[in-house]
Amino acid sequence: MNGWSVRVRVLAMLGVAVVLAVVATFYIRGAAARVADPAPIAAKPVTLDAGPVLLTVTDRHLAVVSTSDPSGPRTVSAVECVRAYAAGGTGVCLRQATPWAYQMVVLDRRLDPVRSVDIPGLPNRARVSASGRLVAWTTFVGGDSYNSGGFSTRTGILDTVSGTLVPSLEEFTASVRAADRNFWGVTFAADDNTFYATMSTGGHRYLMKGDLAGRTLTTVAENVECPSLSPDGTRIAFKHAIDGDPTKGWRLSVLDLSTLAVTPLAETASVDDQPAWLDGATIGYTLRQADGRPDVWSVPADGGGRPRLLVPGAESPAALGVAIGGNG
Repeated sequence: MNGWSVRVRVLAMLGVAVVLAVVATFYIRGAAARVADPAPIAAKPVTLDAGPVLLTVTDRHLAVVSTSDPSGPRTVSAVECVRAYAAGGTGVCLRQATPWAYQMVVLDRRLDPVRSVDIPGLPNRARVSASGRLVAWTTFVGGDSYNSGGFSTRTGILDTVSGTLVPSLEEFTASVRAADRNFWGVTFAADDNTFYATMSTGGHRYLMKGDLAGRTLTTVAENVECPSLSPDGTRIAFKHAIDGDPTKGWRLSVLDLSTLAVTPLAETASVDDQPAWLDGATIGYTLRQADGRPDVWSVPADGGGRPRLLVPGAESPAALGVAIGGNG
């Protein structure tokens, strides 16, 4: 084969690669546009006021639905979020700022933005303390050399009153010392200082109890992910890796903080979500259908009963009438 033929073949292959790249780009942008199609604007304002309503993300828009009829009509706002949560009249919205970047936005009770923080990676978890003072978020990021999978997490906390920003919990002193620490899934106690989060290192996952003022984290239990503190502050709803192996899926359970006894819940499907307490006896969570569409489900917190489809086509549930966290 002469040099001219080689150049022709190389140019042809480059041309095909360019065409495929262009097609892929338009496909991705088209898919994103379909996902982000505007939802119907609310006939009445959506607020974060306490009441018998459930806040969700519906078609990437904040929406509320009555807790007495969660599968019924919902009121959808114009505010777009990928992940969200609210408590104490404060909302946290993880939203797409540009095609390549995301922001954490603090919302007031009328859903007006009051502060934003650029966040790295892809939005994953979000929480607000019962008073509305503290907000937390977790993202998936890449580039950490210690992570063989190429991805790790970044978890931050913002004090909306003092303005103090913790960009990453990796800045805190932890009882487990390791270079490969990852943190995710914050949940706050009612004192606006104590919190719980997951830490992973060396293939193990731990429930950590945090002291925000002291910037310390201490180990509570193993194989506890995405904790959610109960309204009375005595229990943690969480997911745990089956047989300690995330590749086998996760099981929703409840941990008693005084005894460390674990109660598996009636939901046996693998739930990759941070559960939320809908009241003192009920856990809410997101399950995805085969096509990726999310639905909000609920299950009793005592291990009895059975799962119930609560809000079809929604995710990120937050019960606005429930104060979470006890006294820590």
